[in-house]
Formats: sequence, C-alpha cells, structure tokens
Amino acid sequence: MTTTIERPSAAAPSAPVTSPRSEWVGLVALLAGTGVAYIWGLGASGWANSFYSAAIQAGSVSWKAFFFGSSDAANSITVDKPPMSLWLMSLSVRIFGLNSWAMLVPQALLGVASVALLRATVKRQFGGAAGLLAGLVLAVTPVAALMFRFNNPDALLVLLMIAAVWATMRAVESGKTKWLLITGMFVGFGFLTKQLQVMLVVPPLALTYLIAGSPRIGKRVLQLFGALGAMIVSAGWWLLIVELWPASSRPWIGGSQNNSILELTLGYNGLGRLSGDETGSVVPGGGGDAGAGGAAGGSMWGETGLTRMFDSSQGGQIAWLIPAALVLAVVGLVLRGRAPRIDAKRAGLLVWGLWLLVTGLTFSFMAGIFHSYYTVALAPAVAALIGAGSVSLWRRRETYWVRIALVVALASAVGMAWVLLSRSDTFVPWLKWVIVVVGVVACIALLIPAVTRGKLAVASILAVIFAGLAGPTAYAIDTIATPHTGSIVSAGPSTGMGGMRGGMGGGGGPGGTQPGGTQPGGTDGGMQGGAGQAGAPGQLPITGGTATGGTAAGGTATDGRGERGGMGGGGLLNGSTPTAAITSMLDANADSYTWVAAAIGSNTASGYQLATEDPVMAIGGFNGTDPSPTLAEFQQYVADGEIHYFIGGSGGGMGGSSTGTSAEITAWVTENFTATTVDNVTFYDLTQ
Repeated sequence: MTTTIERPSAAAPSAPVTSPRSEWVGLVALLAGTGVAYIWGLGASGWANSFYSAAIQAGSVSWKAFFFGSSDAANSITVDKPPMSLWLMSLSVRIFGLNSWAMLVPQALLGVASVALLRATVKRQFGGAAGLLAGLVLAVTPVAALMFRFNNPDALLVLLMIAAVWATMRAVESGKTKWLLITGMFVGFGFLTKQLQVMLVVPPLALTYLIAGSPRIGKRVLQLFGALGAMIVSAGWWLLIVELWPASSRPWIGGSQNNSILELTLGYNGLGRLSGDETGSVVPGGGGDAGAGGAAGGSMWGETGLTRMFDSSQGGQIAWLIPAALVLAVVGLVLRGRAPRIDAKRAGLLVWGLWLLVTGLTFSFMAGIFHSYYTVALAPAVAALIGAGSVSLWRRRETYWVRIALVVALASAVGMAWVLLSRSDTFVPWLKWVIVVVGVVACIALLIPAVTRGKLAVASILAVIFAGLAGPTAYAIDTIATPHTGSIVSAGPSTGMGGMRGGMGGGGGPGGTQPGGTQPGGTDGGMQGGAGQAGAPGQLPITGGTATGGTAAGGTATDGRGERGGMGGGGLLNGSTPTAAITSMLDANADSYTWVAAAIGSNTASGYQLATEDPVMAIGGFNGTDPSPTLAEFQQYVADGEIHYFIGGSGGGMGGSSTGTSAEITAWVTENFTATTVDNVTFYDLTQ
C-alpha cells in the first residue's frame, strides 16, 4: 500500500470558479427547501420563548426599550442578554404587528442566510459540491432546525460566527487587513448578541490566521491586534453608552446584582457559566435561568466530561456526525501535510476543526448553566467538516487508506444513528435498521474501486448521504412538526429519559391561545412524565405541572408530557396564559398607569404584557432574584399611582418570590392590600 500526500502545484489559495448549472440548481433547491422547512407552521409555536417575546413587543413600541432590550416599554428592567438579537424581530413587529409570524420569520431567514453563507465559505476552498453538502448538513441538524424557528439569540449568533470565519478565510487568501477588521466587527456583533459565547471562536480564528496568513509574522500579529480593536469598537460602543447612561433614567440591567452590564458580562453570563458560580441564581450553589436536577456526581446541569455532547440530553441535538467530522478533519489535514504554510484548504480544515474542538470541550466541561440548545453553536463546524472533509477524501479515493478512512467516518455516523435512534423506541423504530443496512452496503461499496467509478459512483454517493443524514433529518422533521414554547426547548422526539419535546412551559397568547395556533400554549409543551418526575441530566424536574389527565389553573393537560399551556399565572420557566376576563381587567383604564401590573419574574409578567400590549413590570428579572425594584422604589411607584395590579403567587416557587427584594415586595403587598381571584389567578389592586 502506497501512501500519497497531496502537494499543490502552486502556493496560491483556491479561487472561486464559475458554478455549473447543476450546482446553481442544487443551491436554489437547498435554500428554497431550507426556507420552506424553517417557515412551515411557525405560528403553532405562538410566543415561543415569551421571555424574549415580551422584550420584542416592548422594543416595537419604544425606541428606548429597543436600544436597551427592556422587558417592558416602561423600561423597568432588561433581559439578561444584550439586545442585538431582539432588534431585527422588534423591527419586524413594528412593521407587521405583534404576532408570532412577525417574530419568528426573521429567525427562519437567519437560518437560510446561515446555510447560504456556510455553503459559500466552504465552496471557496473545497468546491461547489463540498459547499452544498455543508449547507445541507447544517440545514438538517436537529438543533439548528429548532433554533432557527425560535426567538432565542442563538440564531443570529450562529450567522455571525459563520460570517467571522468567512471573513477570516478571505484574509487568509488575500493577506489584507480589511478582512480581519471585518472579522473583528462580526465577533463584536456576536458579543452584542450573546456576550462571551462568541469568544469561543476567537482562538480558532486567530490561530488559523497566525498559521496560514500570507504576510510576515510581525504583520500578522499587528493585523490580529487590529481585529481585536475592531471587535472592541463594534461591541464597546453599546457597552459604553449603557455604562455612562445615568442609572436613574435607564432600565435595570437584568441578570446583574449591581445594575452593571460589565458585571453581567463577566459574572452571570461569563465566568460563572464556566465555574457554576452564577450570582443571582435561584438554586443555591449555582445555576439560574432554568433549572436543576443534574445527575449524581455531576453538576446540577448534568454530568460534565468528554461524553457530555453524546448523552441523553445533547446527543440527539448535535452528536450524529461529530465523530465523522473529527475523522474527516484529521485525515483531511494529513492529506494537506506537504502543502505550503498558506494553503487555504488546510486553513479551512484547521479553523472549522478548532471551532469544533474549542467549543465542544468548553460545553463538555462547563459547570454552570447549560442547555441542550446551546449545541447549535457546534452545528456550522460539524457541517463544514463533513462537507469539506468528505469531498476531499472522495477525490482521493483511489488511495486505499483514504478509502478506509471514508469507511471509518461513515461507520461512525451509522453507529451514532443507531445509538441515538435507539433512545426513542416509538420514534420510527424501523429507521435505524434501514440506516444500518444501507450503511453496511455503502461501506462495502467504498472499499471496491470499481463501484466508486462511473455511473455506480452516483449510487454510492447517494447511499453514503442517506446513511449519514437520514437520522438527523428524521429528528429535524419531527422538530419542525412540533410546536415549541417555553424557556427550555430541545429538538427531536422524547427519548423516554425525561428529555423535553416541545419545551418547558408555554407562553400563551391572549386568552390563553397561541397567536396563529390552535392549542393553548402549543402541542407537547412541557416535560415528559407529568408532575414531579425528574428530568434527564441537565434538565429540570417538573414544577407546577400536572399528571396525565389532570388540569392546571389556566392550563390544559396533555398526553403525559406535562401541561400544555402552563399555569395560568405563569412561573419561572413558563409564561403566563391570561384568559379573556383577565386581559379585559388589565386593559381597563390602562392608559392611566405606567404599568398595568407587576409580577415576580419575567416569564410570569410576559404573558400578561403580550396579551394586553401594555407594560407589565417584571420584578426581579428572569429569576426574580435581581434587586429591582427595591421595596422603597416599589412603594413609591404605588404611591404615585403608576402600578395598577400586583399579581400574586408568581415566581414559580423556585426562589424568586421567597427571598430578597421580591419577597419583601410580596410580603408588603399581601399585608396591605386585598386579594381578589380572577380565573384562578390572584390579583391585588394597588390603587385601593
């Protein structure tokens, strides 16, 4: 057996070539198919994550709320993230009105743009086929199909991270400083989307340019400092304004304990995510914005370690092709072994491979708040490596050891499909057998040179694609067909191990129904197993849910997956679902008050605000633990007649209403005002 290492004939990086007609047809089909899949049935998810939906509504009617990312148009407190991800959705709602389509269609379009940009980035170094395959893999990745149909910040974050790689690769090709400045700009915008998470791609970007950039090393270092400056400027302008703005005339910075965006950046949304020490957590010892119930011996967010991305919580979201991507990356780099330092193909494999390793290892070992949908940040790297690596190896398939590497990569994908599909016995149980049969046939075909030539090669390629993508595609289709609401959502079917299908909780629309949908809170909202059942590692035990066949105040039970629309009064993770009577009561003389109501916790406040489209004060922010407003400030608001109602029994019972400022306000209200009940929700009229 002879080992051959490819040595390019020229040092110049690959230049883009004119795409043949078939490639353009493939591109149109890919983008059109992605658009239809991501937009199909979006209305069924209603308010999706009502925590962000309330801020989107506020930003659509108040430019001040728009700029700060306030939870309400009266600017009492912000969400616990910077606002860039909210801006596009708020502008859409401002134009088209408040409804789920206006919020979610922009997110779906971000998904189409991400697929298109990833395809273009991979194509530039590895050709049209590699680009199309990379785009296809990203489009059918289950967690991508979830987050590009949801209103969390992750959709914009993914697009900006891909854009940063695109600009870096242009810098590698040209050596021009402007491309690194553009890279820094995209990273800075990523910071304004989800703060420090975007920094996980910075080491891969910097190291790739240091290794493969064409200028001398000294100039490369200076260029990277220029990129750092661009990043600071593109993110720092907003941070500087927020820090310098008088605190008395801006909203409280949600998620912080001292009303500081820098504290939020470095603490709750920063180092606390790594260490597990998040100040303001609702659970002693760490955590905060969504739960507890980790596995024994691990953090309360689940077991940490190298296998975390493959466990019952994360596996079905992203793990399908991770082993194959790693195999293809390593072999692809070996094939570029004698290439010049500035070889663009090696740089491409390097940047995507480092992205996958750095982000994957960080997610695997971080002890703080971690949700399975975070893994969407791995999807572009996995997709790019599958596209670039498989096409690179296929072109060298006449070398026998490369054939073996292709077989190993395919076998790993088939094996992962078997493992992941086996976790849900009722979800297309026949599919794993079909994948194994087709996968075995494809592996044998890859080992026979004659079968990978001529017309038979097309059949081999189709068999490989089916075996590798049938599993995640089935999960993605199930994800698209299932409405998702609440603060914690996951892709694919229930694994039968406490994983969430439609999400935990649900932000209902006016009258308890989701706008554009037909069921209260969306189908399959909540956690599997009914009340009191512990979730899988990294997920929450059910609180405030109902067992199969039961009902909750303002909510409706489903088929064992927890409550469909959430408690009528809302809670830590589920948005409130006000009835028509409640909405009418809050709307009465609404213009006479700054806030028509106040409630402990952002999710509880969100449903009432979305139903009335009037400001509702979220006391304590998401967790109900932020010291805003203080008791004295709240008492002054009441004395000035600025708040009409206080909603009792809110906060989810997980710490928000039992300690700190929230507890003080709750105690003062209950001692000094008379409670009335409307449709099983307790209200206190603060004007009486």
